[in-house]
Amino acid sequence: MRLGWVMLALAPLTGGCVSTVWNVATAPVRAGAQVIDWTTTSQSEADRNYGRKMRKKEAREGREMRKEERRRRDRDREDD
Repeated sequence: MRLGWVMLALAPLTGGCVSTVWNVATAPVRAGAQVIDWTTTSQSEADRNYGRKMRKKEAREGREMRKEERRRRDRDREDD
């Protein structure tokens, strides 16, 4: 009978232990899932990155075109 009371009294204390054991046991799985998430790219991320890349490319091409246009106008002025 005393053993039953002792076990009943210790039951709330083991809840924390079970939770900790569960967290320790599932940590490698959660860490592996996080690594996979970091190494893969979703379609929306790929689309966003592609859009950003294209905007930068178009901005660079626009700057180069304006620069070349200025050079051409300056050359034409020198020829006159």
